[in-house]
Amino acid sequence: MSGRRAAGPIADAVGVLAGFLLDRAVGDSRRWHPVAGFGRAAGALERRVYADSRAAGARFAAVAVGAPVAVAAVAAYATRRRPVARAALVAATTWAVLGGESLRREAGVMAGALERDDLPAARRRLPHLCGRDPAGLDAAGLARATVESVAENTSDAVVAPLVWGALAGLPGLVGYRAVNTLDAMVGHRGPRYGRFGTASARADDAANLLPSRLTAALTVVAAPGVAGSPAAAARVWRRDGHRHPSPNSGHCEAAAAGALGVRLGGRNVYDGRVEERPTLGDGPPPGVADIRRAARLSGLVGAGAAAVAVAALLARGWRR
Repeated sequence: MSGRRAAGPIADAVGVLAGFLLDRAVGDSRRWHPVAGFGRAAGALERRVYADSRAAGARFAAVAVGAPVAVAAVAAYATRRRPVARAALVAATTWAVLGGESLRREAGVMAGALERDDLPAARRRLPHLCGRDPAGLDAAGLARATVESVAENTSDAVVAPLVWGALAGLPGLVGYRAVNTLDAMVGHRGPRYGRFGTASARADDAANLLPSRLTAALTVVAAPGVAGSPAAAARVWRRDGHRHPSPNSGHCEAAAAGALGVRLGGRNVYDGRVEERPTLGDGPPPGVADIRRAARLSGLVGAGAAAVAVAALLARGWRR
């Protein structure tokens, strides 16, 4: 086939790599971030269409995801013969939907606060990483919450967007981030979203089935980078990955626990609601030093996912 026809996947590969490197270099924008803008628009839509039913929630999710995906598909079609414009657009979108650098920075801020024994600062920072109630957490609880959040969000914020970018290009990048954002907004249990958020939560579960397993596999490969054992990471993943109440998070957290040689899981409190999570791993509970190791592991896994995504897009382009 002609090089012109192959320009789509090749340009996508260049854009994904450039966007990944841009995220590594600068992280998220603190103002006027596109994902924040989508969240505000989705929030406005939710207030207009909300009803305490699964059908209403499904309609909301379909519109909130379908609209940006349609725009992305039109943009991809418009740039199908303009490889430079296509690569630039994919790079900007990849940067916008990734959150790996910001995740690692937040983990570093948490580690710094705990290293200074500044528990009030660490508790104030925890909501930047997860929805767990920080008020009753000591240093050990904050360290565990941070390591678990880094492990889970490495999939959500890095690996999954790259996987969907490789599978579906620009619409895949936009669609995944829309689905994941809706899950964060309405997918949790509670009196308002127990039924309305079901479609968003199920869509997010489905979108993360493959990325979470790839995250775990890459964690196994990356374990030596944090003085861990690939064999231990693989063993804990196989044994404990299915024990988590989430169909996806347990795979990421179990593999990370094995790679870091720590034990995750236990009692968590969310807005006064207590959950007893199963134990993942065999080692001691994570300490402050393990937060920095988890952040380093996240960076290695993200780099591996970027390599997989770029290689898959290049292979598709060359086959054409």
